[in-house]
Amino acid sequence: MKLYKFRFLPQKFLLFATMAVFWTACGDPEVNPETGDSIDFETVPAQFAIQPEIINEASGLANSFSMNGYLWTLQDSGKPNSLYLVSTDGKTIKEFNIPGSSNHDWEDLASGPGPADGVKYMYIGEIGNNNLPMTSTNIIYRIPEIGGINESFNQSGLEKITYNYPDGPRDAESLLLDPLTKDIFIISKEMDNAGLYRLPYPQSTSATITAEKVGIIPSVVFATGGNISVSGGEILIRNYTSAFYWIRSTGETVGQTLLRAPRKQMFLAPEPQGESICFDLEAKGFYTLGEIGQAASVNLNYYKRK
Repeated sequence: MKLYKFRFLPQKFLLFATMAVFWTACGDPEVNPETGDSIDFETVPAQFAIQPEIINEASGLANSFSMNGYLWTLQDSGKPNSLYLVSTDGKTIKEFNIPGSSNHDWEDLASGPGPADGVKYMYIGEIGNNNLPMTSTNIIYRIPEIGGINESFNQSGLEKITYNYPDGPRDAESLLLDPLTKDIFIISKEMDNAGLYRLPYPQSTSATITAEKVGIIPSVVFATGGNISVSGGEILIRNYTSAFYWIRSTGETVGQTLLRAPRKQMFLAPEPQGESICFDLEAKGFYTLGEIGQAASVNLNYYKRK
């Protein structure tokens, strides 16, 4: 991700950021009609310092299902083809190579179910495409999550899901996995909208798939990350200043949910270059993490549910 990508912010984008402050500060507490849980989150996050120089260009977050108290992240273009395991207090970071992969422009990742029952997978989004000429196809790497901090990823488990867009090449930084259907969603990063694209399960690993364009997500521009909760009932998409939140009704598809206006828009604490977001495993809150940009350091931020 190059800093120049958001040097000139459209007026609509700045208006959304201003409105987010107002919406966060006003109104009665709200609850999720599906679960009864609060949908209000702390506006000031708990912050955990990240040691500089190891993951300066963090560009995605996902839960570890096998290692309690850890999150996975990755770095974008030109960085090692590795995933990084980060403790939720920010004190421990460990690098794990993904053999057989290549990092042209990794931008987001997800974790959850896949083709083998009972196995959790990492989905690595080689979906960035901001340098001209844009590539005509993109890749999502899928590999089983390792079971412990002293294990290594095995190339024999690596699969490549290659896809293109029905309406021409797109730059994207947001990758979603539906834990209920195993469908994969990609959200384009554009100055005036956010296109939603679907790769339905089961995804081919031998042929190039043409993604289905589901539609345009209302209110979102410059999308830099996204996540669906483990239950599948809540969705977050972020940009540089805000997080957008949806409740998914019983029986509803991800596409049906995201083509509605977001239920909430939440102003996030300033980050040098905010690109990552994910719920924790129990959806008691959500984390954000950004690239270091021109700052001296970054924090892993945690917004607890009220």
